[in-house]
Parts: sequence; structure tokens; C-alpha cells
Amino acid sequence: MKTDILKCIIVDDEPIGRDALARYVAEIDFLSLVGSCKNALEANNMLKEKEVDLVFLDIHMPMMSGLDWLSTLTQSPLVIFTTAHPQYAIESYQFDVVDYLLKPISFQRFLQAANKAQRFFSTPEKSSTEEEQYIFVKTDQQLVKVKVEDIVFIESMQNYILFHTATEKIMTLVPLKQALEMLPDDQFLQVHKSYVVAKEKVEAVEGNQLILGGQKVPVSVRLRKGVIDELMRGKLLRK
Repeated sequence: MKTDILKCIIVDDEPIGRDALARYVAEIDFLSLVGSCKNALEANNMLKEKEVDLVFLDIHMPMMSGLDWLSTLTQSPLVIFTTAHPQYAIESYQFDVVDYLLKPISFQRFLQAANKAQRFFSTPEKSSTEEEQYIFVKTDQQLVKVKVEDIVFIESMQNYILFHTATEKIMTLVPLKQALEMLPDDQFLQVHKSYVVAKEKVEAVEGNQLILGGQKVPVSVRLRKGVIDELMRGKLLRK
């Protein structure tokens, strides 16, 4: 039976890092620190000895990285990565982590991640077919978790791209090709050298443009036939 208190452990090879996170945990009334570990092997033993709901996990550690350790677990608690290395964000989302915090971590950012964990913990478990899909996008010196279902289209603009959702635009320096590789290929379609769209968000075709989310996205002449065929195949457009 789930309670309102999340029992958490901190896994970090740096004593200063462990102490800083422990102070943050002590300030949040729905978190209870039940252990602190300097490496993945200590954390592995602690999971066998104690009930743990949430792990604040570093990535670069001696003997075994946080990512490697997670890959060995058949069942794991909720995980929030706490690391100084942004380059593992794409790899980390396969583990369905709650958040990815970049050091130095402010208390505001830590609280935001803890609130996400509490919401996730208090929500009834979903079946595997209902689980949320998401990616992490680096922007403004932090990694933002973006739900795949919220993405309407992606626009490439010179050295950066924009993720367009129904409510906001999220800018990142990830190349369009790499962004497309991060997304489920059965849900997204490249329609122009500078545009990728969510297929189910397409509302209509108007000449060489797609209408989706109240906006118009160009379709290249070279790709137009393949785009129309793909949309028709998915019964997203009517003949």
C-alpha cells in the first residue's frame, strides 16, 4: 500500500554531493532518507535490506556507473539522476527515470523533481501499453522532460531546433536527425528537410502544406507523395 512518504536513498561517490542532497531531502516533508551510498554495489545491497521508493542516482561512479547498475535491475524504484554530465540524457530515458538533474543542483530544481516523483508515486500504476513516452531536451542549462504525445511538430532553424507543443516552444541545439532518432518512428514523419511532424496531429493537407495544431508546415515537393501515402496508410487522412 502506497503512503504519502517516499523512502529514498542517495547514491553518489562524492561526499559533498551526498551531503548537499541530504540537506535538500531534509527540507521536504514527503521525503524520508533511509540510506546514503558511495557506489552502486552499496546501493544494490541497500535495496535488498530496505524498502526504497526513490533513488537519487549519480552516473559517473567507480566500479559501476549509475546507468550500468540500473540495467542490472529487474525492478527498480523511481529514479532521479543527479549528474554533472548532460551527454547521458538521451541514453537515460530508456530507463523511464523521473527526472535528470544537472549539477550544481538548485533547491528549486530539486523540489520540482521531487514533486514529479510524488505525483508519479501516488498515481495508480499503468499497464505497459499506457506508459508515458518522453525524451529529455537540453535547454537553458537544464534538461527538460518532454512528453512525446505533446509534440506537434519539430522545426529546424539553422543551428538549433524547436519542439512545438500545443502550449510552448522548446529550443535545443540537438540536430534534427538526432531528434528524429530519439522519437518513436511509427509516430513521427519527416516532411521537409527542416520539419518533422507527429502523424496523428495532422488535420489536413493544403497544397504543399500540412495543417496541424492550428499551424501550417511545409511539405517538400520531393517528399509530398510519400507523406500523403503514409498518412493515408495510417488512416490519418480520408480520401
